[in-house]
Amino acid sequence: MTRALHLLGSAADGGAETYFTELVTALHAGGRPTFAGIRRHAGREARLKAAGVPFEVFSFGSPLDWGTRPAIRRYARAQEAQVLVAWMNRAARHCPRGPWARVGRLGGYYDLKNYRGFDALVGNTADIRDWIIAQGWPAERAHFIPNFAEPDDHRAQSRALLDTPREAPLLLAMGRLHDAKAHDVTLNALARVSDAVLWIAGTGPLEGDLRQLAHDLGVAERVRWLGWRSDAGALYRAADLVVFPSRFEPLGNVVIQAWAYGKPVIAAEAAGPKALMRDGDDGLLVPINDPVALAEAITRLLNHPSLGRALAENGLRRAQEVSKAVVLPQWDALFDQLAGERA
Repeated sequence: MTRALHLLGSAADGGAETYFTELVTALHAGGRPTFAGIRRHAGREARLKAAGVPFEVFSFGSPLDWGTRPAIRRYARAQEAQVLVAWMNRAARHCPRGPWARVGRLGGYYDLKNYRGFDALVGNTADIRDWIIAQGWPAERAHFIPNFAEPDDHRAQSRALLDTPREAPLLLAMGRLHDAKAHDVTLNALARVSDAVLWIAGTGPLEGDLRQLAHDLGVAERVRWLGWRSDAGALYRAADLVVFPSRFEPLGNVVIQAWAYGKPVIAAEAAGPKALMRDGDDGLLVPINDPVALAEAITRLLNHPSLGRALAENGLRRAQEVSKAVVLPQWDALFDQLAGERA
């Protein structure tokens, strides 16, 4: 099997970073020779170590960081890597040339100047792949490999431990506390849905502003701020439904995760969810920046449990279309192709 080194230069907690760990550990668990190069991050290091994934920590500093690239080159040679996969721009800038193929993994519409000279680019949506080609990238070197989503082993989070009444409708919002994730829209919608409790899992620069908004809207007592959580399954299993009104979202991992846990999901019509979901079949779509429409969709599902169950059942089937068994062989095929071309 092809020996692959995955590089992540981000020290943040987010969807892309979480999926990096999930994919790398899944490839390793499947017996594929997989290695990682990451920026210092205690939680990520602990998860990779627990999974037995060999990894090295690099600085991944500014463009004037002249040490990371040769350090990665030495590590790649030591591991006899045949393919290097750069996750996002920072990793791409530090990804060294060598006897290996270089792959850029894109979860958004990134500046392709960071990937000059790479052998292939992979988008996690068909739209990102098409966009890559539209930028002038050769079509035969642009690929689409979706993200997988499969349930973890965590038990449902206790409502009592988070001061949440057992009978209260429980909404779950996942994502960084950033303007793009539109948690302000969710809070405004919550003000229109009586009795519901909202769990928000994530960290970010807008936490203070969002807490103040919850207070101003009179919903602060019905919001639980959970911070960053590595046990996503515990939250999905406890929730009644998932809300995801992002203003900008190339994919929407939260949608796929909600499907995998059999939960109904409501999302805004950002590019990713709009392309991914079938409104009224495997979830509900609402306009971007529309708390009234979001509140109406939430109320609709709470008042019609059978609709929620139908959406969740169809969503679960959609999640199975992008399971590990489907996605990992696509990476295998790409790695083998690129390694063969280099050989």
